[in-house]
Amino acid sequence: MRRTTMLVVCTLALTLCAGYAAAATTFPDTLKVDYFINANTAGAPVAVVQLTNTDYVGGNLCADIFVFDAEQEISECGACLLTPNDLRTLSVNVDLTKNPLTGVTLSTGSIRIVSSAPKSNTCPLPTITAGIVPSPGIRAWATHIQTGNQITETASQDETLSLTELDLLEEDCLAVSIGGSGAGILTCGTGD
Repeated sequence: MRRTTMLVVCTLALTLCAGYAAAATTFPDTLKVDYFINANTAGAPVAVVQLTNTDYVGGNLCADIFVFDAEQEISECGACLLTPNDLRTLSVNVDLTKNPLTGVTLSTGSIRIVSSAPKSNTCPLPTITAGIVPSPGIRAWATHIQTGNQITETASQDETLSLTELDLLEEDCLAVSIGGSGAGILTCGTGD
C-alpha cells in the first residue's frame, strides 16, 4: 500500500512539474502571424505591414521578422528597432521580399513577427546565437492584395510563442546569415 501511495505521489509530482515546465517555455503576446498574396505582381498595389510598440514594457522593442515562401522555407529574416509608440511601415515588395535567400522573388508567403527585448539598445539578427528574449508589446497590421486588386487590412493574428518555435525560427535565420552572403536579410522600412 505504501509503495502504491508513493508511486501515485511521484506521478502527480512529475505531472505538475511537466505542466510547469511547459508553461515556463511559452511566451504569451510575443508572436504575430500574417500572410501576403499578390506581392511583386505587375499592376497590383503594394501591400504593407505596420508595426507599433505599445510601450507595454516601458522601452524599446525589437520586431524579429521571419518571411517564409509558400513551401514553408525561409526567404528573409531581420530585426527592426521600435521605440515606444513608433509606427514602422514595411513594404512587402521592398522590405520583406526584395532580397530573397534563394533569389526567387515571392508572390505569396507567410510572416512571423516576434516581439523581443533589444540588446544594448540594438536589434541583432534574430539567430540562435543572439539569445533572443521574447518580450510583449508589439502590435501588427497588414494589407492584403486580393484578387482584382482589392485591398483589405487586418490585425496580425496573436499566437503564443513556444520555446521550440523560437528555436526553429532562430535556427532558420542563422542559416540565412551563414549561407546567404547578404541575401535573405530584410530591411526595416520607415518609422522612428
